[in-house]
Amino acid sequence: MENKTALVTGANKGIGYEVARQLAGKGFHVFVGARNRDAGRKAVETIAASGKATFLEIDVSDNASVTAAVREFSKNAGRLDVLVNNAGIIVDGDDAILEISNELLRKTLETNTLGALRVTRAFVLLLAKSKAPRVVNVSSGGGQLTGGADGWSPAYCISKTALNGVTSQLAAALPKFAINSVCPGWVRTDLGGRNATRSVEEGADTIVWLATDAPQKLTGKFLRDRKEIPW
Repeated sequence: MENKTALVTGANKGIGYEVARQLAGKGFHVFVGARNRDAGRKAVETIAASGKATFLEIDVSDNASVTAAVREFSKNAGRLDVLVNNAGIIVDGDDAILEISNELLRKTLETNTLGALRVTRAFVLLLAKSKAPRVVNVSSGGGQLTGGADGWSPAYCISKTALNGVTSQLAAALPKFAINSVCPGWVRTDLGGRNATRSVEEGADTIVWLATDAPQKLTGKFLRDRKEIPW
């Protein structure tokens, strides 16, 4: 039986790397998506110890890069079973909603929100070839409208609120897919910092579960620790 395939964006480090590593260990042919070639290839070298991994150059904020990534992916696989939209940024200076520039907000939305939508649209025909296509959008509790806003990194939080809206819309548009948002919690990564309360393994857990073992009928939800949470 042909291995299931998975694409994880931003998989050269942090949560994305851990998700890719675990999926490879579960028998997936994992495509390690990264915009940095050297970092992506280095990640593949270590993930390959767990299973089959292939580097895929992709900058989710760039239409041409995403289009090229689809072409390259199609040379290696005939379908995509799991897409994990993990790539995300926090831009320096994202400190106060009344002070951030329009450009900072646009840059953040371009990657964190439009990036996930852009990649999903680009790979939707390959996902449709799967018997059980799954899309996991890595969001944040900072994007929750229910008590989510407390002033930190407002552009980042707004981008995750919007990403949750993308998840809801995609789930409605693609009823045969399982499409969900995940809050991984505060994780010790370059983005989360050293003082974060969770390991990358803990942060990856619900993402990997949604990619593999969660019910296919579970869709259009926002989850943390394998449980639904308020939008």
